[in-house]
Amino acid sequence: MNTFKKGVRMDIKVWMYVIYLVVSIGLTIWVARALSRNGQIFLEEVFADERLAQAVNSLLVVGFYLLNLGYVTVAMKHPDPVGSTSQAMEELSLKIGLVLLVLGALHFFNVFALGRYRRGRLRQLATHPPLAPVGRLPMPSTPHGSHPTSPLLPTGTQTAAEPTSQPGGGSVNNPPPPR
Repeated sequence: MNTFKKGVRMDIKVWMYVIYLVVSIGLTIWVARALSRNGQIFLEEVFADERLAQAVNSLLVVGFYLLNLGYVTVAMKHPDPVGSTSQAMEELSLKIGLVLLVLGALHFFNVFALGRYRRGRLRQLATHPPLAPVGRLPMPSTPHGSHPTSPLLPTGTQTAAEPTSQPGGGSVNNPPPPR
């Protein structure tokens, strides 16, 4: 017979609740601290601003505590009587297992959402590919007989577009300059 106060018998179910709360709250605090400490670097990369990352980290920790401790307290109720220690252990393991699953789901949701935000931010910062040309730029006019030299061709090299010289001073494409 377990006694809590003098003459008051303490039920196995009450012990189960006490152990459940101690383990669940302990796990919540431990996970929140680990995520806060190790997630700070990730958040600084996501937001590219240390102050903003610290603020978001604090808000995430508060939200994490509220969601998880809210779930812990809602899931604490067990309507059936607990007749033995083994039945209490089974219920306890089920309840703590659900708490761990909720902790993991919250963690993966946060990482997924922040990863998507980071990818979107990096996509906005990336250089965009050049746009397709809309038209042609006007070419500067050159006086007759002079040809702009191409930086790709050595001096004196002719291209197919250049006129060839003819004997007599003129070219095939251009008449001789007036005298």
